[in-house]
Amino acid sequence: MHETTPALQRAHRSGLRPGQRPRRRRSPFAPAAATLAALAVAAAGCQAGSPAGASAEGSSGKTVVASIYPLGWLSGQVGGDRLGVSTLTEPGVEPHDLELTPRQAVEIGSADLVVYIKGMQPAVDDTITSRDATAKALDATTLIEPLHVTGEAEEEHGHEHGHEHGEEQGHGAETIDPHLWLDPSRMATVATALGERFAKVDPEGAAGYRQRAKAAAAELTKLDEEFRTGLKTCDSRTMVANHQAFGYLADRYDLKQISISGVDAEAEPSPAQLARAADLARKEKVTTIFTETLLSPKVAQVLAREVGVKTAVLDPVEGTKEGSTDTYPSVMRRNLQTLRTALGCR
Repeated sequence: MHETTPALQRAHRSGLRPGQRPRRRRSPFAPAAATLAALAVAAAGCQAGSPAGASAEGSSGKTVVASIYPLGWLSGQVGGDRLGVSTLTEPGVEPHDLELTPRQAVEIGSADLVVYIKGMQPAVDDTITSRDATAKALDATTLIEPLHVTGEAEEEHGHEHGHEHGEEQGHGAETIDPHLWLDPSRMATVATALGERFAKVDPEGAAGYRQRAKAAAAELTKLDEEFRTGLKTCDSRTMVANHQAFGYLADRYDLKQISISGVDAEAEPSPAQLARAADLARKEKVTTIFTETLLSPKVAQVLAREVGVKTAVLDPVEGTKEGSTDTYPSVMRRNLQTLRTALGCR
C-alpha cells in the first residue's frame, strides 16, 4: 500500500488534473471558423505533402478527413497535391477533449476517406456511425500491430510485456493503446497502407500516392534509426510521464514507461496513483518527470518536487500548439534530444 505525503494529498485535493483543460466556449461563429481552419490545414497539408522530386499532379477533388494532427500530417505527405486533407482537432485543443462542430460532422459525412483511431475520440466514433461513414473510415490501429493497455495507469516494459502485464494486474478493461504514431516504424507501415488506400479512392493518382508513401516511409525509417541509435546506450531506461501515452515509444526502443494517470489524458490520478508513481520514480532513480505541451504540468511538478528531481517537456505529438510551425518529424527529434538528456544517453 502506498502512503501519500501531504504534498501529494494537496495536489489531489486541489483538483489539479494533468489531462483536464477548461472547456472552450464556442462562439456563434465556431462552424465558420472551423471551416476556415480546415481549409488552412488542407492547404498546408498539400504543400507539405509533396516530397522533393515529386511533380505536382493537380487536385483530384477527393477529400480526406483526419482525426488528429499526426494522421493529418501523414495523409498530407502521402496525398500531396492530389487530395484535400483536413484535420478535425484544431491547434491548441487536447485531442481526447474534441467536440465536433456541425460543419465538421458534415465534413466527415461528405469526405471520400476518414482516417482516425477508433476509441480515442468518442465524438469522432459517434459521428462516423451517425453519418453512415463506417465503410469509408480507416482505423489506423488496424494497419499495425497494436499494443494493449488497461483502464488504469500501468508500468509498461515494452510490447512483449504490455499485454501480459495488463492481464496479470486486472485493474480494468483492456483496450488498444491509441498512441501508435509515437513509434516511427509503425508510422512507416501506416504510410505504405495509406498509399494503397488513397490509390483505391483515386485510381488515376495511384502511382503518385505510392511514390509519396514510399518517400514518407523512408523518412520515417530514417527517424526510427535516429531513435534506435540515440537511445541505444543510456544510464537509465525509465521515463515518468503525465499520462500513459508513450507505450509504443517504450516498446520500440526498449524503455520503461511509468505514468501518473492512465491512457486517457482526462483521467484524474488518485492519491494512490500519485504515491505509486513517486515510489517507482525513487526506486528507478529517475532524474526527470516529463510534462506535456497541451496538458497542465502542475501535478507532474508536484511529483518532481516530492521525488527531488527536475521536469522536462516530452511532447506526445497528439496535437499542435496555436501558431506553431513544428512538424511531426521536428517534434519527434526534439523528443529524442529531451530523452537523451534525461536518460543520460551516450
